[in-house]
Amino acid sequence: MTPEQFLEFARVLPEPLLLVSGEGQLLATNQPLADMLGLRRQELRGKMLFELVTQSTDDVVKYLQACSSSRAMVIGSLTLQKNDGQTLICRSQGAVIQPWSPESSALILLRLENRTLASSNFVLLNQKIDELAKEIQRRKQAEKELWKANQELEIRVEERTTALQETLNELQLTQTQLIQAEKMSSLGQMVAGIAHEINNPVSFIHGNLHHAHKYTYDLLKLVQIYQQVCPNTPPEIQEELEEIDLDFLIQDITKLFRSMTVGTERIQEIVKSLRNFSRLDEAELKNVNIHEGIDSALMILEHRLQARHEYPEIKVIKKYSQLPNVTCYPGQLNQVFMNILANAIDALETLVVNSQTTDNPKLTNNPQIQITTEVIDDKWITVSIADNGLGINEQVHSKVFDPFFTTKPVGKGTGLGLSVSYQIIVEKHGGQLSCISVPGEGAEFVIKIPVNSVS
Repeated sequence: MTPEQFLEFARVLPEPLLLVSGEGQLLATNQPLADMLGLRRQELRGKMLFELVTQSTDDVVKYLQACSSSRAMVIGSLTLQKNDGQTLICRSQGAVIQPWSPESSALILLRLENRTLASSNFVLLNQKIDELAKEIQRRKQAEKELWKANQELEIRVEERTTALQETLNELQLTQTQLIQAEKMSSLGQMVAGIAHEINNPVSFIHGNLHHAHKYTYDLLKLVQIYQQVCPNTPPEIQEELEEIDLDFLIQDITKLFRSMTVGTERIQEIVKSLRNFSRLDEAELKNVNIHEGIDSALMILEHRLQARHEYPEIKVIKKYSQLPNVTCYPGQLNQVFMNILANAIDALETLVVNSQTTDNPKLTNNPQIQITTEVIDDKWITVSIADNGLGINEQVHSKVFDPFFTTKPVGKGTGLGLSVSYQIIVEKHGGQLSCISVPGEGAEFVIKIPVNSVS
């Protein structure tokens, strides 16, 4: 490889690269190396490697000799001195591309990696992780203290006289709703921050996958042209081609890039859902797509929909109509979808447990949630969320929207999810929330809201 060929090869690569002779003379460099040292490429050409490093000449000579005599890549460390006097500790990867012969000197390709920058990024990352861990611990402690305070308040309410019972219940409901609103607001802010932090590097990776694929394809194409022009491959190159299994590599690398692209697209979908979910802390009327809010809630609950060792997969059937955008409080409406979907999942899990304990396999292997959206007229739309669980009996049905009423075990439900949802739909949006259920045939929650809500 000549210095001109090296420059043509190295100019598109972001890593600092240099071509040196076996004696240590710089024959060619690329722009990233010049930028790293704060010099121009013309100033580097002809210099000796010993002039750019702080190590002893013997150490550099030994490293170059190791590169010249080895067929494999030789890993080393070089401490470079920049034009401004600063030093950079670099990890070096050296490979001989032209062995020494009596007629010509050895040619060695060196690839450098700035360890100083990597170490700095690692420290910053650790600092962010520590800060996030402290914040999570603080919020857990605050939530625990709030839960304790709520339990103490419930005990005091039970000890009050019958005359004050209704007033105390109203105060308790108000307090608990405020606590829940604060928790959901904090959660929304945290989720939005995490989604933002994830989105930046993923977008960078996803955007560069296309270029990386193209560059790799160009390099493989160059190899194929070389094989056609020079069919009599030297033994060393032929041995390396067999070692890396070039034919398999060419076939598999396209699948590899496709798989990485699918993975980054999946992460971007999750980030989009997290951003939609983070609207929980928004308190203004906005014009939004209802389907996006439903899909975001499903994405957050996806881990509960997937099959687990004790529960089968819960199938979600979507029957979406062409809905207009709805003016509403998107964060609060997302909370309603989350509460109703979580209740449907709880009902289906209860069905599975009952079927297993009573040896009744009814619906155990086919749990479903069906979501249907419809346009009633130019002023109203409906969203229906139905499950095929055990249904709700008449006694429970009459209390399903009452505050603090729950059929779940202690510690699993507060009895506020459907009550808060009813308040959000009826009082905040001027809509309707109803429950239709026949015991043994599942339950259906129907949300009817105006296209333009007015608080």
